[in-house]
Amino acid sequence: MIAMQYNTAIDNALIRQWHLSQLDPQAVEAELVSKGFDAETISAYLNAYKKFKVEKKQFIGFFCMGLGAFLGFISCVLSLTNPIPELYNLILFGLTSVAISIIVVGMYFLFE
Repeated sequence: MIAMQYNTAIDNALIRQWHLSQLDPQAVEAELVSKGFDAETISAYLNAYKKFKVEKKQFIGFFCMGLGAFLGFISCVLSLTNPIPELYNLILFGLTSVAISIIVVGMYFLFE
C-alpha cells in the first residue's frame, strides 16, 4: 500500500507578516497551535518560514557582494586610468577598502 501525502497550502502573506513581526520559530509554532493547526501543517509552515528567512538573508548577501564587486571594479579602473592624480591614493586605498568591506558583509549574510 502506498502512503498518500497531503499537500497543505501555505499562506505566504502570513509568513511575510511573521517576518515583519520578527517572530522566532517557537512563537510561530505557538501561534499555529493556538489556531488549531495539525502537526503536519505546523511543520510545513515552520519549514516555509525558515526557508523564507534564509532566502531574505541570501538576497541581501548577494546584493552586497555584487555592490562591493562593482565598487572594486570602479576602483580598479580609476586607479589604472588615474583621471585625477590628487585622488589616486583615496581611490586606490579608500574605495578598494570600502569595496572589500561591503563584500565581506555580503559574505557574512550569505554564509551565516
